[in-house]
Amino acid sequence: MRTVFMVAEKPSLAQSIAKILSKGSCSSRKGLNGACSVHEYTGSFMGQNVRFKMTSVCGHVMSLDFIGKYNNWDKVDPAELFSKAPTEKKEANPKLNMVKFLQVEAKGCDYVVLWLDCDKEGENICFEVLDAIQPLMNKSYGNDRTVYRAKFSSITDTDICNAMNQLGEPNRNEALSVDARQELDLRIGCAFTRFQTKYFQGKYGNLDSSLISFGPCQTPTLGFCVERHDKIQSFKPEAYWVIQAKVFKGKDSPLTLDWDRVRVFDRDVGQMFVNMAKTAKEAKVDSVSMKEKAKQRPLALNTVEMLRVGSSALGMGPQHTMQIAERLYTQGYISYPRTETTHYPENFDLKGTLKQQANNSFWGETVKALLSEGINRPRKGVDAGDHPPITPMRAASESELGSDGWRLYDYITRHFIATVSPDCKYLQTTISFSIATEGFTCSGKTLISAGYTEVMPWQGIAQEEALPVCERGDTFTVDEIKLLEKQTNPPDYLTEAELITLMEKHGIGTDASIPVHINNICQRNYVTVESGRKLKPTNLGIVLVHGYYKIDADLVLPTIRSAVEKQLNLISLGKANFQQVLQHTLDIFKRKFHYFVDSIAGMDELMEVSFSPIAATGKPLSRCGKCHRFMKYIQAKPSRLHCSHCDETYSLPQNGAIKLYKELKCPLDEFELVLWTSGSRGKSYPVCPYCFSNPPFRDMKKGMGCNECTHPSCQHSLNSLGIGQCVECETGVLVFDPTSGPKWRMACNKCNVVVHFFEHAHKVQVSQDSCDSCEASLVIVDFNKTRSLLPDGETQHTGCVFCDPVFQDLVELKHATMRHPMHRAGGARRGRGKGRGRRPVGRGNPKKPKDKMAALAAYFV
Repeated sequence: MRTVFMVAEKPSLAQSIAKILSKGSCSSRKGLNGACSVHEYTGSFMGQNVRFKMTSVCGHVMSLDFIGKYNNWDKVDPAELFSKAPTEKKEANPKLNMVKFLQVEAKGCDYVVLWLDCDKEGENICFEVLDAIQPLMNKSYGNDRTVYRAKFSSITDTDICNAMNQLGEPNRNEALSVDARQELDLRIGCAFTRFQTKYFQGKYGNLDSSLISFGPCQTPTLGFCVERHDKIQSFKPEAYWVIQAKVFKGKDSPLTLDWDRVRVFDRDVGQMFVNMAKTAKEAKVDSVSMKEKAKQRPLALNTVEMLRVGSSALGMGPQHTMQIAERLYTQGYISYPRTETTHYPENFDLKGTLKQQANNSFWGETVKALLSEGINRPRKGVDAGDHPPITPMRAASESELGSDGWRLYDYITRHFIATVSPDCKYLQTTISFSIATEGFTCSGKTLISAGYTEVMPWQGIAQEEALPVCERGDTFTVDEIKLLEKQTNPPDYLTEAELITLMEKHGIGTDASIPVHINNICQRNYVTVESGRKLKPTNLGIVLVHGYYKIDADLVLPTIRSAVEKQLNLISLGKANFQQVLQHTLDIFKRKFHYFVDSIAGMDELMEVSFSPIAATGKPLSRCGKCHRFMKYIQAKPSRLHCSHCDETYSLPQNGAIKLYKELKCPLDEFELVLWTSGSRGKSYPVCPYCFSNPPFRDMKKGMGCNECTHPSCQHSLNSLGIGQCVECETGVLVFDPTSGPKWRMACNKCNVVVHFFEHAHKVQVSQDSCDSCEASLVIVDFNKTRSLLPDGETQHTGCVFCDPVFQDLVELKHATMRHPMHRAGGARRGRGKGRGRRPVGRGNPKKPKDKMAALAAYFV
């Protein structure tokens, strides 16, 4: 029997699709990577009985990066990144072992059906999967086709079965357009980011950003925010005057009239018009017009509109909105949330989708009325040729979806119902008056039929006081006429919704990447999100944009990126050559980069005005090992130590607190050690500021603390305090934390595993001896007589925390609370320091005891 291998983009999708296709009769098991399951069943494929294996990836299998040596910020000229530096595809998440997992499961299979998301990124992942599995699949028989692509827009029985019956092929051109975007963003972004980060962080101490990043989409996005800020700053309020007139008839309430001239900017002229109007005691009705008007129902919902509403109406950031929408999609509640289309396909089952909502307590009655009276034909929108508009796929309740999930689902459903509802109709009455020589008007709206605003009441016509019945020639008594002074107001800061509109208009990013770019400028501390989801640029964001304008406006204007996006789109349509577009764009930006480097003094002049020199920043903390004077601790991101006497700056671990470590010194360089900690519930370890950036041994890398140092005899090193291999990760060692008493602990020097042990012990030490069974270091524990937890009231015991039964009940596994998942300094990923020695054999790298370690992990949990 032949085997069909099927791959979805997420584990939950794979499970849903397998259940639908197998009619619930599939068996499931965990894959070797632990993250993805494999669902198996038998069925028919291309007229033959086959065995189906359905599994998934977790997003992209591979990511693009420079080869190892070009990731060293200190040794590579950023200009080389444009052409000289080779790139390679690496596993996007090495811990998942995704390539090996796919190869194991696909080995010996005859066909592959790709159920990846139906957008350009999904097509790219299709080819990542194929590159991994095709060499291990069975050879095709003759010219038999073995690769198939499923196209679907929702996780419903109908859509999934239709996709299985109409299989196509993956689109190579769309995948190439993603490859081109990835390589352009990598080469251009890294070159500019590395140069300006090193240049400015070496000069200024209070930039408060760990990375001064540049991005071909990110920077124009920031540019829009700063442009609005500049308009606000340069705005000069101007006084103007308006005439306010009030009239009444009989016992009716007075009407406030609007002046036909609207406003004047000269007070004397305004006063002249007031004086002329005051000569009349009556206001004469010149005309009364009554027009029936309609407020159009909305177009079908696409991604950009959903993101706008998420921010402006629901108070959720674009990134958060997109994450919730993806979850609702994978759970089968809504259709695919990434689409530019606002037009329903001709074969779209509008009635069927509407019927699913007939029993809802909020809009059920409206839906029943629509179904009985007949639905309205939706407005003709734009068909972008991708996915249908975003619609609900099945009924749901708040208890199923949770707060934010329900709020977004609620809006999507109301929006869909509105698109097939009648327009909102109202009567607009306008009365024109003349008072002496001046004209005034008064208007009001009366609702005729609510239409779609029944389900979208926030767009409804507000109830207004009815205008008095009158006709041409009637007169009203003038109650008052006065001149009001007002001022023009500056524009407000851009809201996220307005920024999304600008990005869409100028072609910056795609419907999928827009939330990422907005999130990036927030994460980099270039803008802050104020109340009302307004984006206010920080000093750093403002100075960067002004600097780009001063040196080369193309770096921040949307025009050049918009042109690149058009070229990338041509690649996806097969109308442009991948290599030519890539080379042409890189050549342009390479020239711009060289000019930027030569002209950086122009941006530096702006930086000097806004930020303090590094020597004038921070507070004294620890002594320099070279001059023995105090170095200053700079807390602003990226936190670091600076010695003003030596004019040297030393990196530190990020996203934690730094304090002096008992004034102890590193035996190699005389620098005072500092202690990094992520808090009382996290982990902590000492760091030598010099060794952290200059690894002393060949087997060490930049960004390692004393808990990874392989010094053979230092009392703070891995060799002195290492106990045994981590119970969870493959590479880490559990290292004793001597500062943790009386709540003693050891923590992994690679992952966030923390093992608490021997609480309230008087003293805990790591012995020079090792366990005979597992080779882990033995631990010496001393208790006070009154608080001893040892059997028979003993106060001291030496044993192995993994094997000794005496210690078994005194050890507890936890996961550290980290301020941020990546707590290491940027230098840890950038550089590869060459050492000056070899790693000693023995206690720093104990073997992982196989059976006992598994048992330990079991009773920890």
